[in-house]
Parts: sequence; structure tokens; C-alpha cells
Amino acid sequence: MISRLRFPGSVRAGALLLGVLLLLVVVGPLVAQYPPNEPHYADKLIAPNAEYWFGTDQYGRDQFSRVMHGLRLSLLSAFLVLAGSATISLLVGLGAGLYGGRLDRAVSRVIDVVLAIPGLVLALAVVGLLGPGYVNLLLALVIASWAADARVARALTLAARTRPYVVAARVAGVSRPAIGVRHLLPAVLGPFLIVATLRLGGIVVALAGLSFLGLGVQMPEAELGAIMGDARRFLTAAPWLLIAPSVAILAMAAAANLLAEGLRDRSDKEWHR
Repeated sequence: MISRLRFPGSVRAGALLLGVLLLLVVVGPLVAQYPPNEPHYADKLIAPNAEYWFGTDQYGRDQFSRVMHGLRLSLLSAFLVLAGSATISLLVGLGAGLYGGRLDRAVSRVIDVVLAIPGLVLALAVVGLLGPGYVNLLLALVIASWAADARVARALTLAARTRPYVVAARVAGVSRPAIGVRHLLPAVLGPFLIVATLRLGGIVVALAGLSFLGLGVQMPEAELGAIMGDARRFLTAAPWLLIAPSVAILAMAAAANLLAEGLRDRSDKEWHR
């Protein structure tokens, strides 16, 4: 029983790192000495010191406060995109695998078309159509992310359809929606969520990259990618403006990748037992 509860070291490391980030999200804004958008024009571009732990930006705003608030928004945004993308992927893939026929062929063609376009290019195109903004950026990344996981959900559903209890339910005359909810969804959900979680690190980087280009959260609101984009002009004069948000983005991506890879490895071991 104890062996079943053991997780790979990467899962523990990822969970620890994610726990530290969540602790910073909660505690950081509480211990910050200044609001994130409050300017102090007399204290512009001050290096880190006892009063301004991460220094100040070109408007004299406290960089520590901005990074802590930006970390919270970036984490929330990444999980919102993952949740939206995973929900659409699961519903589309489950429906295609369950009903088959023309629906399955149509869904497969749509997935092929979407996957033929690089994700960032598709996200840029969607933002270009809708205009820059926080909500539009989240929507663009959901649209760019759902197809690959939908293909996984479809494959898992097709495999689960051949299980004896699913075949027995179909022979007994149970409706397809009931089979999908009662039998296929529980069989597909666990492996699907592990695969979907693998994309979290990429979502974090994509959010930061597009916000860096000015396509997401608009200044003066604090978001890690936007903070970096606003500070790139001061790379030589004030490098501390880029260090803290860069480390935060790296930590988020590392935590997500460690967790996802570890969960996948554990799932593979369970599958081959």
C-alpha cells in the first residue's frame, strides 16, 4: 500500500516548487510595502535595497510588489487556459470517439487543420482578429491548445470502447450518452488529465511571451510577461527589472514540467504492471 503512494522525485520537486510559488502568491502581496501600481517619481530606477527589495521601475513603482501580483495573475491565467482547453478537448474527443462515423471524421479533419498551424501563430492570428487584451489572449491560447489534447481524448475513448463492460452496456441497450458518462468518461479522465497537464509549462511560456509583445494584459497592470516587455528598454541601465520576473516564469514552467513528467512516468509504470 505504501509503495502505491510513492511518487517519483520529479513530482515531489515540482509539488514543492509549486507550493513555494503559491505561498509567494498569498504572502507576497501582504508583505509588499507599496501597492503595485503606485508611482514614486523621486525613486525611479533604484537598485534593490532594504526599502525596495527588487528595486523600482522607470516610474518608481515597487518591483517586488509588481512581481508578486504578476505571479498571481500569471498562475491564474495559466490554469484558466489549461482548464478551458482541457474541457473543450475532452468533450470533443469523447464525443468523436463515442459516436464515430461522420462526426468522428469531421472532428478528425478539423483537428488536423488546427494542428497544421503552429500554436503561437494561431494564437497571434486570433489576437490580431480580436485585438489585444487579457480575455482575448486567454481565448486565443485556448483555441490554439485544444486540438492536440482532443486527439488524445479521442484515442483514449476509442480504446475504452472495446472494454467488455462497455460492450456489454451497448448490447444491453444503454444509450450512448449514458455509456459516455458512466463508463467512458471515468476510464478516459485520469490518463487524459495527465497528458493535458504536460502542456501547462508551454502555456506559461506562451502567456508570458505574448504579454511581452503587448498582446495580453495592458500596462500599468502587473503581469510577468508585460513587466518584462515594459522593462526591456532598461536592460543595461536596470537589469534587476528583468531578473525577478524571468526567474518567476522559469520557476512556474519548471514546476509544471516536473509535475507533469513525474505523473506521466508513474502512470506509465502503473499501465505496464
